[in-house]
Amino acid sequence: MIEQLKTQNNYRDIIGENLSNCLTSTSLNKGTCYNGKVRDRYDLGKTLALITTDRQSAFDRILATIPFKGQVLNQTGAWWFEQTKDIIPNQVIDFPDPNVTIAKKCKPFPIEFVVRGYVTGSSSTSLWTIYNKGDREYCGIQFPDGMVKNQKLPEPVITPTTKEEDHDRPISPAEIIAEGWMEKDHWEYASKKAIDLFVRGQQISSEHGLILVDTKYEMGLDENGVITLIDEIHTPDSSRYWIEESFQERLDQQKEPENIDKEFLRLWFKNHCDPYKDETLPDAPKELVTELSARYIHLYEVITGEKFSFPDLTQNIEERISNNLKPYLS
Repeated sequence: MIEQLKTQNNYRDIIGENLSNCLTSTSLNKGTCYNGKVRDRYDLGKTLALITTDRQSAFDRILATIPFKGQVLNQTGAWWFEQTKDIIPNQVIDFPDPNVTIAKKCKPFPIEFVVRGYVTGSSSTSLWTIYNKGDREYCGIQFPDGMVKNQKLPEPVITPTTKEEDHDRPISPAEIIAEGWMEKDHWEYASKKAIDLFVRGQQISSEHGLILVDTKYEMGLDENGVITLIDEIHTPDSSRYWIEESFQERLDQQKEPENIDKEFLRLWFKNHCDPYKDETLPDAPKELVTELSARYIHLYEVITGEKFSFPDLTQNIEERISNNLKPYLS
């Protein structure tokens, strides 16, 4: 434990020295670019370059940039893609840079496969929110009376959502087929693979002292019509993790499970401004940015069981990415 604390303090020193050394935006000189909230996607013709930035988003806007966050997300995803490639083909061609994935081009299904292992959540579409209001059917699934918050489900369930411009909405498998979102055989195959991925994720997470609570997957068809896992898998941004050791005791005491929480930065903005309406937001305090970066790195190490490797900090990140991508840009 003492050695772990020393390591974490050393990480905070490195993070503190690199608060302005973040990947905020990208500008490759090739391909059409689509800027997402966190990832910039470049169409390079035959392949895609997926660059994970250090942007931290919430409230449908960018709140801050967090040193090394992009690397953590990209490399956590890389690790999980490797652990699950026997279950379903994935998009990965190469990882030429800590922040970059070179991926196969696929046609995404307009459905997100949200898999849940526990009755939890606080958002308007979370399973606990719906259940606590008295609804016992969600996304075509019937839930029994008497369940409590954070209780483990008998088996994982899929609560799909549509991917729409205005807002995503929960949808049942029957509606997915009837409304033409996916073909029946595609849905049946992809939904089974989503459960298989989640079960594998829970097994491996448990070996590392974590509970994989819920997550989301995206899939699409590659050029040969093969259903392929795309985007990200089991990252700290797409998944909820709890600490396994203390879970049952805290559940019995009706306490919230322990987690490596990332919500404190979001709450800081909520307490210091109106992040939905204010045109200009205050700068996040340096100590909060440092803390969030350290937590992302800690999550990477706990999830993967591997030590985080800092990149060459003397190099400009955009220049490093451009150099590492030269074989794909020529």
